[in-house]
Amino acid sequence: MSVDDAGLRPLVPQVLGVLVRRGADFATAEDAVQEALLRALATWGDDPPDQPAAWLTTVAWRAFLDLTRSATARRDREARFDAEPPAGAVHSADDTLRLYFLCAHPELTPSSAVALTLRAVGGLTTRQIAEAYLVPEATMAQRISRAKRTVAAAGLAGDAPDDVATVMRVLYLVFNEGYSGDVDLAAEAIRLTRQLTELTDDPEVAGLLALMLLHHARRRSRTRPDGSLVPLAEQDRALWDDALIIEGTGLVQSALSRDRLGEYQVQAAIAALHADAPSVDETDWVQIVEWYDELLGLADTPIVRLNRAVAVGEADGAPAGLSALAEVPDGVPRREAVAAHLHERNGDLALAARLYAEAARNAPNQAERDHQTRQAARVNELLRRR
Repeated sequence: MSVDDAGLRPLVPQVLGVLVRRGADFATAEDAVQEALLRALATWGDDPPDQPAAWLTTVAWRAFLDLTRSATARRDREARFDAEPPAGAVHSADDTLRLYFLCAHPELTPSSAVALTLRAVGGLTTRQIAEAYLVPEATMAQRISRAKRTVAAAGLAGDAPDDVATVMRVLYLVFNEGYSGDVDLAAEAIRLTRQLTELTDDPEVAGLLALMLLHHARRRSRTRPDGSLVPLAEQDRALWDDALIIEGTGLVQSALSRDRLGEYQVQAAIAALHADAPSVDETDWVQIVEWYDELLGLADTPIVRLNRAVAVGEADGAPAGLSALAEVPDGVPRREAVAAHLHERNGDLALAARLYAEAARNAPNQAERDHQTRQAARVNELLRRR
């Protein structure tokens, strides 16, 4: 069996977690693990060791000692070398979980936490992360270095169970970053969340994984070959990934049965109802509105109210949707787009056209800007034909 970068990547958090637990400072330990990975790629070939994690840990620990040797006094170096533990089985679960918590440290900015998680837990190289974020490698290297310094300054005792919520937030940020370069960040977020579900017994983590899978299942249908957006109503549901839908639906049903409701579970339940419907018209919008009401009780945000207004408009008609939209303050992203859709369904085409044009001007990206511009042109054409 040959090894490659992707095959070694899952071992990174285990090895890095062991080094940190042994007392290595985070930044040097991370560099040592990267060096061990390079040695593995260069020497294993088709004959990897029986215990690859133990092999990597031994090599990384020696690399850490070498790195430390060049930066500290001789006496300290010898003391660390004497303290080197023997190679053996790696008890990875606690160490890996602790690494998740460190990378989601509350003193890190969201962008720094995401970058550090991808590097330290995901095992991606700085170049891969930089390509995914479309920034120069030097810029990403600086961001990761600052994150390491922040974690080191804040201390390494961030292993409180309450931090799982922060870890989930970071993983969902990774998922929503999309992908570019040679790394699919959505797939990477799913891989890391799968790992987190194996380390914790939290139905909300399972809910997050279900939510990712159910969204990921619809990915191929969301854009056309030219990159333009495809609204839910126009998506080819034959392109949806049934295996991911089945897995995601099973996960959320199991999580909900444990009666410890959380916002990711609710969002996954909504996504499952969309995935289960043969068409938009056959969607159980009434039940979706009920889930949004549950979600409001857990996370009453303008975005949740905006999405609820869409569901109310489908379940109870455009006037009811507009009434629900009135609870959403101006300035909330995509509010104009939702208002345009509801006013069009309510028969006010002139107002809908103006709102589509306004939504295009305020769109967060080019693909959405183009979509809203086409919507405005379509409705204006309807007005001219009257």
